[in-house]
Amino acid sequence: MDVNLTLNGYAVRLRTPCVMGIVNITPDSFSDGGAYLSPDKAVAQCEKLIAEGAGIIDVGAESTRPGSIAISVVEELDRLRAVLAQFPYHQCILSVDTYKIEVQREAIARGAHIVNDITGGSAELFDLAARSQVGLVLMHTSAMPERMQLKTDYTDVVEDVYCYLEARVRLAVSAGVPAVWCDPGIGFGKTLEQNLALLKATRRFSTLGNGVLIGASRKSWIGKLCGSNVQQRLGGSLSAALYCVQEGAAIVRVHDVSETVQALRVREALA
Repeated sequence: MDVNLTLNGYAVRLRTPCVMGIVNITPDSFSDGGAYLSPDKAVAQCEKLIAEGAGIIDVGAESTRPGSIAISVVEELDRLRAVLAQFPYHQCILSVDTYKIEVQREAIARGAHIVNDITGGSAELFDLAARSQVGLVLMHTSAMPERMQLKTDYTDVVEDVYCYLEARVRLAVSAGVPAVWCDPGIGFGKTLEQNLALLKATRRFSTLGNGVLIGASRKSWIGKLCGSNVQQRLGGSLSAALYCVQEGAAIVRVHDVSETVQALRVREALA
């Protein structure tokens, strides 16, 4: 199913389910840290993932892996600006993965269609996104990255995360944000069992806003379940993507775009 949206002045068509390709312009991301730190390499990777079938490219200039340390606004923008200047906006939807309002503001000013905020957004972001007519991805995390794996106590992880995201989505929509997706935050302040419970609840989260984004690709829950290192998690990543799409996920955020697109096309043909 295709959804027509106008985001930040661009008329865009979003295929649902959509594959969001990850491009980390960081030295320390868990899967590909340092590979695309050069602006030319980052833009080339964006273009490669677009050619492979990504409907959205999610660019992040600060690692938010468990245990990572925050960087300054200046450093994040220094990494990001050259990529924003060269991104092919006419070819693909651009999402910028950042929780800092200063970076969010500049990314929007330079043409980003979506802001992906791991902290669930802020009143200032909701107002900015509504005025600019930019889409938002609002994620749940128990704490900032350096401490989040120390905070995994929930009364009921599915209920707690759902209620949090429902409230955040409601605030964003009430502010006038044109498109809002929720993200239960797989791997962000959750144990293996809690991650599995949230993935199994994809159908429930799909009812919020414009739907649910699932980011399970290559994450440590696969390693804990299967005993595989980060470069040996393609099978688990594809299995999670297929399951979550079956359960109603609107967007799957992945490292391996061509393989995920192929898997989803075969699934669609068989269905």
